[in-house]
Amino acid sequence: MDSYTPEMIRNVVLLGHYRSGKTSIGELMLFRSGATSRLGSVSDGTSASDYDPIEIERKMSISLALLPMEWKGHKINVLDTPGYADFAGEVKAGLRVADGALVFVCAASSVEVGTEQVWAYAREAGIPAAIVITKMDRENADFHKTLADIQAQLSSRCVAVHLPMGAEASFSGYIDLVSMKAYVGDSEQAIPAELMDEAQSLREKLVETVVEADDDLMSRYLEGGEISDSEIEAAVKRASAQGIAVPVFVTSAVKSIGIEPILECVCSCLPSPVEQQAATSEIVASDSGPLAAIVFKTTADPFTGKISYFRVYSGQLESNSQTWNVNKKVNERIGQLFLPLGKQQTTVAKVGAGDIGAIAKLSATSTGDTLGARELAAPLAGIAFPNARYSLSVQPDSKADLDKLSTVLPRMVEEDPSLVLKRDPDTGETLMSGLGDTHLEVVKDRMNRKFGVKVVLDTPAVPYRETITQGARTEHKHKKQTGGHGQYGHVVLQLDPLPRGSGFQYEVKIVGGAIPNNFLPSVEKGVNEGVHEGGVGGFPIVDVKVTVVDGSFHAVDSSDIAFKIAASQALKKALQQGSPVLLEPIMNLTIRVPDGMTGDIISDLNTKRGRVQGMNPEGKYNVVTAQAPYAEVLRYSIDLRSMLQGRGDFEMEFDHYELVPAHIGQRIIEQHAEKAEKAE
Repeated sequence: MDSYTPEMIRNVVLLGHYRSGKTSIGELMLFRSGATSRLGSVSDGTSASDYDPIEIERKMSISLALLPMEWKGHKINVLDTPGYADFAGEVKAGLRVADGALVFVCAASSVEVGTEQVWAYAREAGIPAAIVITKMDRENADFHKTLADIQAQLSSRCVAVHLPMGAEASFSGYIDLVSMKAYVGDSEQAIPAELMDEAQSLREKLVETVVEADDDLMSRYLEGGEISDSEIEAAVKRASAQGIAVPVFVTSAVKSIGIEPILECVCSCLPSPVEQQAATSEIVASDSGPLAAIVFKTTADPFTGKISYFRVYSGQLESNSQTWNVNKKVNERIGQLFLPLGKQQTTVAKVGAGDIGAIAKLSATSTGDTLGARELAAPLAGIAFPNARYSLSVQPDSKADLDKLSTVLPRMVEEDPSLVLKRDPDTGETLMSGLGDTHLEVVKDRMNRKFGVKVVLDTPAVPYRETITQGARTEHKHKKQTGGHGQYGHVVLQLDPLPRGSGFQYEVKIVGGAIPNNFLPSVEKGVNEGVHEGGVGGFPIVDVKVTVVDGSFHAVDSSDIAFKIAASQALKKALQQGSPVLLEPIMNLTIRVPDGMTGDIISDLNTKRGRVQGMNPEGKYNVVTAQAPYAEVLRYSIDLRSMLQGRGDFEMEFDHYELVPAHIGQRIIEQHAEKAEKAE
């Protein structure tokens, strides 16, 4: 592949709802441009984008894929992203390094929740976009309804540049509303008479929008002057690049219709790195400038090791060189650079400004890091990945898996920054958090396929606590004689309940040397172990003050272990006598709900023992604040997506502990006892 100046490069990200046809159109773009000699298929598992075994098996995109191609003197780096919401982290990575977007909308399904989400992402990223209406050959395909939905739900600035000829099985081509020519297959035809009026009407709306990009054209248009086709074409390009207009195209991957206009649009309507970086105040895109590149994706391969995908914003990155990691403040050795096309790799000597490439085996660099010259004042802006809101505990399937798990889990997080790992200090579980159940299932599958590590994912344990509701005074005398020195330890404890949230307090009020000072650390150790082990439910004790008030010792038989056992047993007795109860964690929820669906959310919260704290309008949404027990909202991410069809989100954080209702507490204690029995 030839080298290109930044002005002739286009970095475009493909966005859309799950099953909107992005990958199929990307495959056709590769084939039509000559980047591939064979047309792949998603259904056959032969597409260039979906090459991972999991993608082939599930027939869906899971990872961001880079598809470079050449078209009429331009290099186009297509970034094909997943449409399923659980893999939004890949979408965010693609948007970070793209200068323009193609948003795909199925003609039969129209605008879906995923369409709205990726459109919002593109607006947030500040990149111009074009819209591609796909699957015009499909049953129930409706161009006019889809266009109306696009304009109503995405932007009124979306204007058709194509009018389809036919629909469903009769879809045969399109009318170019700029040149006012009809195209059927590869041939140009006259516009059918029955479509002329509709074509003229849509063309008028197109012209009315795009002339805003040129003051002279706007004046002429308002005065009723003549505007040529070439002037309209130039206005479409300017208006699209400036975000004044969003052109809408029609396609069919099955019939291979409308592919070349998309390639033309990418080159003419979407900005180059030079234009987009100038518009967003990024560093100037120039091969002669100081090196500045960002790593936007990392893959973990058991054979080749870590592969880092990067985009160069300034300067040139050369093979077999050295550079500086601006984030980590360390040198990085650069080996052989290459250009990926799906799973294929073409080695190159260098990657220039505006272009995208990859490199293997960087030692310190991770996703979001900047590689560049030492004189760079600050790293490039990183990538804002979505927050992980769905957690499962991860456990090795066998002893062999346990040995490898500690090295494999960090590699999975390095590959997917939207994945979060943490160890719960209360339950001792390792928690893996992601964007949904499918996300975590795919991670589990990848761990097995890539590294041969099998894990079990399960619902996390709830970190319950125990406390007492009344004071208790108990004692335990540990006395044992087996010949020779025996064991003797005697401890008297006073337990008192504390206000909620006070934690655990320990005090010694021994008088007269009832327990010698050298044994007091053992008493404290016994109490602390008992507090951690709990009483009736086996959960840690909180909001209790334990006071050592008395005891006795034997000059010969007393020992550290004897006093430790005595203290632990005295504590257990006191807990049983202090009317023990269970406490559960209560979470603060902030839920963003579309108008008209607030009632469903409140009803659902009521079934989860939730309490609504307030509601505040925020544009087309209501923000509901509430509290609910953690045990009831472990799957809230899944429940909310089901209720709102994905049109909402939430944040959750711990607030405090509260008493568990008696009937629920009894059930929890019984379940804990059964689990303990099985463990024995």
